[in-house]
Amino acid sequence: MKTEQELKDIVRTKYGEIAEQNVEDNAASCCGSGGCSTEVYNIMTDDYSGIKGYQADADLSLGCGLPTQFAQIKPGDTVIDLGSGAGNDCFVARHETGPTGKVIGIDFTAAMLNKARINADKLGFNNVEFREGDIEDMPVADNLADVVVSNCVLNLVPNKKTVVKDIYRVLKPGGHFSISDIVLVGELPLELKNDAEMYAGCVSGAIQKDDYLGFIADAGFENITLQKQKDILIPDDILSKYFDAEKLEQFKSGSTGIFSVTVFAQKPGINSSKPKVNVADVEACVPGGGCC
Repeated sequence: MKTEQELKDIVRTKYGEIAEQNVEDNAASCCGSGGCSTEVYNIMTDDYSGIKGYQADADLSLGCGLPTQFAQIKPGDTVIDLGSGAGNDCFVARHETGPTGKVIGIDFTAAMLNKARINADKLGFNNVEFREGDIEDMPVADNLADVVVSNCVLNLVPNKKTVVKDIYRVLKPGGHFSISDIVLVGELPLELKNDAEMYAGCVSGAIQKDDYLGFIADAGFENITLQKQKDILIPDDILSKYFDAEKLEQFKSGSTGIFSVTVFAQKPGINSSKPKVNVADVEACVPGGGCC
């Protein structure tokens, strides 16, 4: 069993390697935005190209959803993006919050931060900044953000419960988050659960869906809503690195489900008296969100 620090080092190293690729190499790479499936990093990405504010140079196809599409960002909002990478979701959020708002991206990979800052400079955005830090203990003041977004990052953090508590800390009363992430229903085989590539690729670090939603409710959030859910199917050419033909078919026909979910939740306002949402009731999603 790897320690929390060893798991973080795996993620930092792998995503640093991805960030160092130039756009052309990344487009042709199986751990970037290419179409091959011999790596797990790019098999779950959604298409951002039709989203306003999208910047192709900042899109490394490492996400598993479109959280900014669901985040209800308003002009003038302060937005924090957890695990901001090359800046993709920050620039989409900046389009929504406009020049009167502020966007803060947080990442712990130096090469990603460098890439994001270069992209922001090219775009001339003076209200988008990128801070180096751990999202378990964000370099951000209490009660700062109107909105928090994140795209396929919490599954990479060993202590997810701590991250959820820190999201609560940095949100203003009445603020909310919209986060896309990977969750499980059923247990992964040990061959996948113990593999470093599967961890850095967002699969083996995922936790049970009910536990994930439970952490959010336990932190004190209300109005918890499943905005979108989609199945994640790992291609055979990836699975064949871990299983022989018989085990591969057993896994594919088994009861384990891997899902990308986009979850909304709100920090209670100053005068709020609404009860916490029962996690068992969080099954309905937003019409048109792709899970109804």
